[in-house]
Amino acid sequence: MTSQAADGPETVAASRRSKITREREQEFFDAVLEQVRECGYDAVTMEGIAASTRCSKSTLYRQWKTKPQFVAAALRSHRRVRFAGIDTGSLAEDLRQAARAAGERSGEDTKLLQALGHALTQDPELARALREALVAPEIAALREILGRGVERGEVRADHPALEYIPAQMFGVLRARPVLDGEDADPDYLVRFVDAAVLPALGIA
Repeated sequence: MTSQAADGPETVAASRRSKITREREQEFFDAVLEQVRECGYDAVTMEGIAASTRCSKSTLYRQWKTKPQFVAAALRSHRRVRFAGIDTGSLAEDLRQAARAAGERSGEDTKLLQALGHALTQDPELARALREALVAPEIAALREILGRGVERGEVRADHPALEYIPAQMFGVLRARPVLDGEDADPDYLVRFVDAAVLPALGIA
């Protein structure tokens, strides 16, 4: 009696969620993001994800309520920092390594961003999840790389270009597919760093 009385909506919801293992949950997340990339956000349905993962629609709706919530959760599950651990002792080489790391996944990330496109402008939660998963961690890591360069005396702390390096790096990832019809692969991004980013910082 006492236990039942203490079980409110949050406790019941947690109990329901616990029936799905972390591995199974990740299967759902991988499936929805893959379908977004391949079909576009608008074409993806909870019913389609349920069919492709062999689960019931009610399971997905019970967990995430709506498609935007489901996709937002999937984005957050893929949070990563490609630039983590880059520290060669040289700002120029750190930025080249960051460029290579960004280029290795540029096609996959660009496809996802393009597929989400209009939905991001319509759903603040979806846009926030994308920033938290794919943008903010990378920018923070890139700023750490730049900060170490400042500490080593490779670039002035008040250099005006420092503020714009993340925009340069992420901007070219989005721009090249539009301008050239090709992804910004590792080779292209390293050449971009050498030709545009390092000169902007006054580094030969």
